[in-house]
Amino acid sequence: MRLPGPRSGGGAVPRHTVVFFHAHPDDEVLLTGGTIARLAAEGHRVLIVTATDGEAGLTDREAARELGPVRHRELGRAADLLGCREVVRLGYPDSGMDEAAPRPGAFSRVPVEPVAARLAQLLVDARADVLCGYDAAGGYGHPDHRQVHRVARRAAEIAGVAVLLEATIDRRFLRAALVAARPFLPHDPQYRSQRLRAAFAAPGEITHTVSVGRYAAAKRLAMHAHASQAVGGDQERLLAWLLRLPPPAFRAVLGHEWFVQVGRRPSRVRSRALLDGVPPLQGPAVPGGDHPPIGG
Repeated sequence: MRLPGPRSGGGAVPRHTVVFFHAHPDDEVLLTGGTIARLAAEGHRVLIVTATDGEAGLTDREAARELGPVRHRELGRAADLLGCREVVRLGYPDSGMDEAAPRPGAFSRVPVEPVAARLAQLLVDARADVLCGYDAAGGYGHPDHRQVHRVARRAAEIAGVAVLLEATIDRRFLRAALVAARPFLPHDPQYRSQRLRAAFAAPGEITHTVSVGRYAAAKRLAMHAHASQAVGGDQERLLAWLLRLPPPAFRAVLGHEWFVQVGRRPSRVRSRALLDGVPPLQGPAVPGGDHPPIGG
């Protein structure tokens, strides 16, 4: 998919190009939506790349037959609400959660090297300064999320991207947030299961805690755009639970986003902006219309 180039950040201040690589539509907003909105508002060029269309995601029975195209359209709307004008789909089949019975050609089973080569070429074409993938756990362990981690690592190496970041959640914060949000959650959601003990990243591994409270409204609107993922089968899903939170609670739970910078030693003082530590650009910013078109 190709969308028009980004808005110009102005000619006087150099701007970075940041590529967010995600497994499925809606991952971009849940894990990095506030950061995307913040970077776009600051005038940086932001691209969202999805490995799959999320066609194996849970939804109501009526929507299931055409879920891939539905989710792809939802992603376009969500990206627009976040200020991102460039979305690229790689188009691999969604693996689903059942690793014992993956779909034919499933993304999680595709060899890393050819996928990484595709992503690396996109990074080179976009002149990317930063690539964002996923943590080593693949967040909560979805096979496609773990594959994103592997592919992003290799693609950054091939393309020579200066900075590789991995989106995650502070595991300790997640547990506390789930306890605080308990009145709004079903009695036994899967997100309080045993697997959370090893999900995402431990506090000592995280290098960036990005404040995105100012962009909570944009993040919430973008979450609403992924309407197909509010219900799975006969049950509400995480998206619906989060959208039920009152605005102050929503900002408290979703007002920060976390990243691990590969090759950077964590310290007690975390970076508060995604581009902290990214080498400054030299010369004027490239106007949005002068960027080469990027396609999947």
